Amino acid sequence: MLDITLLRKDLPFVIAQLEKRKSPQEFLDVAAFQAMETERKTLQMRVEELQSQRNSASKRIGQMKAQAQDTSAVMQEVAGIADELKTSGERLLALQAELNTVLMALPNLPHDSVPVGFDESGNVEVRRWGTPRQFDFVAKDHSDLGAPLGLDFDTGIKLSGSRFSFLRGGMARLHRALAQFMLNTQVDEHGYTECYTPYIVNAEVLEGTGQLPKFKEDMFWVLRGGDDNQSEQYLISTSEISLTNSVREQVLDAAQLPIKLTAHSPCFRSEAGSAGRDTRGLIRQHQFDKVEMVQITHPDHSFAALEEMVGHAEMILQKLGLPYRVLTLCTGDMGFGSSKTYDLEVWVPAQNMYREISSCSNCEAFQSRRMQTRFKNAQGKNELVHTLNGSGLAVGRALVAVLENYQNADGSVTIPEVLRPYMGGLSELKACARI
Repeated sequence: MLDITLLRKDLPFVIAQLEKRKSPQEFLDVAAFQAMETERKTLQMRVEELQSQRNSASKRIGQMKAQAQDTSAVMQEVAGIADELKTSGERLLALQAELNTVLMALPNLPHDSVPVGFDESGNVEVRRWGTPRQFDFVAKDHSDLGAPLGLDFDTGIKLSGSRFSFLRGGMARLHRALAQFMLNTQVDEHGYTECYTPYIVNAEVLEGTGQLPKFKEDMFWVLRGGDDNQSEQYLISTSEISLTNSVREQVLDAAQLPIKLTAHSPCFRSEAGSAGRDTRGLIRQHQFDKVEMVQITHPDHSFAALEEMVGHAEMILQKLGLPYRVLTLCTGDMGFGSSKTYDLEVWVPAQNMYREISSCSNCEAFQSRRMQTRFKNAQGKNELVHTLNGSGLAVGRALVAVLENYQNADGSVTIPEVLRPYMGGLSELKACARI
């Protein structure tokens, strides 16, 4: 959430920054905001004036009583002030709630280093690593390649519908091996604290990291019943939600920063608006696994932390020997809460293109303002922390990349050396028996 003081003091700047993302009218009705602000200021002044009048009148009543004077007229005056104060105060609270709703719908402002653009064509490639493999046979898509190896879409559809999968045998073990390898690397080599988080969270938690209210249709909802007080909850779309909110409503000691957290969890996404996109295979599923990285940092260090996190995600791909590229996302392609984002895209041979496998973002104070997460600065004052998140990595997409990049002409898949200790020393994935 943006600081409303910024909108009050420099609305043209905010509008100019929003223009870098899209037309600011998509986010902010300027005339309506200004009208609300004018009313708020008028009400605020009137409430303060009424409070002052009430205090003065109350003081007079005390003085008059001390002199045994009739106070009925002044008490009637105080009653009138109280009625108007109640009405004005209630309207002021309602208006502040309306302004908060406006703020909740505004995206973060892009950092000055972010390239300006309005869709993915404006993204800028930063670097590449590795050389895509040249096959001496026709490379298969992971869906066809994986079917004899234990990748079963038919059973996933039978159990849960489209965009679900079922893994068995060596395929399931390879998926687990990837997750364990990623998690161990982030903990043992990069200093993150491993966490296990709830997969179902409350609405205010999603408001804290920016999924609600704007992206409700992208979430899976659950109703917790059992009594007369049903409450709406949500399956997490990423463990960024639970990891980041683990410090909500806290005042941290500066010495605690940075806080580095990681978790392996399933992620649940309705994929609203993605009809017809990546319907085949594991690229776009309703349920997938991810190893998430989160950092809670001092504001002065957040952009250095962003570069560090990108390196932590890159290390996984390098250890797996998978070619990839790093992109800086342009202003129009960034996520709602991000001030700057890097995407990592891994090479997918059957598609002859790079596909996203990690996204690392600095949200600056956008999330911490919503969560009210602060730290004591050097002057002893409370200051908002900066929050960052990144995939380290998406497990299903890593599985796709391993299958396609390490496939053999006979339909088997060579297991990358770094994963073999997690596979009981197995060096090759071959066809498994169907159950």
